[in-house]
Amino acid sequence: MKGARIMILYQYIGILIGIIGIIVTFLRFKDGKMSLNMLLVWAAIWVLLIIFSIYPDTTSTLATITGIGRGLDLILIIGLIGSYYFVFKIYNLIENIEEEITSLTREIALQRGEAGQPEKKSNKDEKSQ
Repeated sequence: MKGARIMILYQYIGILIGIIGIIVTFLRFKDGKMSLNMLLVWAAIWVLLIIFSIYPDTTSTLATITGIGRGLDLILIIGLIGSYYFVFKIYNLIENIEEEITSLTREIALQRGEAGQPEKKSNKDEKSQ
């Protein structure tokens, strides 16, 4: 078996996680819980994980090409940039949800005001009486 490559345990784990990630990503997309853009982003991440697990030397080659130096440094930098991207995306999502809640609250208050309905008392108000 001269020249055959022996895979290390972390490579099997990386491949398994990548395959599970692809399956979960496609199932979420199929159920309508994920947009096409996010499907493409996550599918690319999982495929890269599988490729880097099977061929760990590719990270060193990419690091040399980009001038970063070591393969692990390249992965950490990409991970950090990706994390900032997802934090930004989550921040925007929260802002949009806050705007929608505010708009719905105003709309409900206006409808109740027009109908002459009193505001519902919260559980906290009821307990204090």
